[in-house]
Amino acid sequence: MSSSREEARWNRLADAMTHFHDHFKHECTSTEVLADGSFAKRGMSLPAYLRMTSQLARGLTVHHTIEERYIFPILGKRMAMFSDNEVHLKSHEAIHHGLDDLTALLRKWLDEPSKYDPREMRACLDSWREVLFNHLDQEVSDLSGENMKKYWTLEEVERIPM
Repeated sequence: MSSSREEARWNRLADAMTHFHDHFKHECTSTEVLADGSFAKRGMSLPAYLRMTSQLARGLTVHHTIEERYIFPILGKRMAMFSDNEVHLKSHEAIHHGLDDLTALLRKWLDEPSKYDPREMRACLDSWREVLFNHLDQEVSDLSGENMKKYWTLEEVERIPM
């Protein structure tokens, strides 16, 4: 088997996670850029923008729930960074505090659109953006083939669900 094909097998988890994480980074950046009201210039109403932002929050929540229930327990058996009370779960907690704050703001503005405040939206997004982006990058790095080789055989990596 060619070494590039074998490397692709080792990197399967990191590559799959990169796909999801790049999507979340794009959505988060778009949400932040449009927070100033420029969504209207793109033909989007405030309720549509708030629903888009809500989809980001729900998507991150679902993604993290799947990781925590199905992937981290397997990885955490050999990789401390994925075990309980370690770096990735702590990052999830910090991100979800931000998502809880965001969800509260979204509810407020969906109920009373006239109260929408772009500065408040940006401040909320900024409060957890760095931890989110750092976490997304670190998780992919920890799932890289180079790192996985320290803990698993190739056959074991191929059995990890993703």
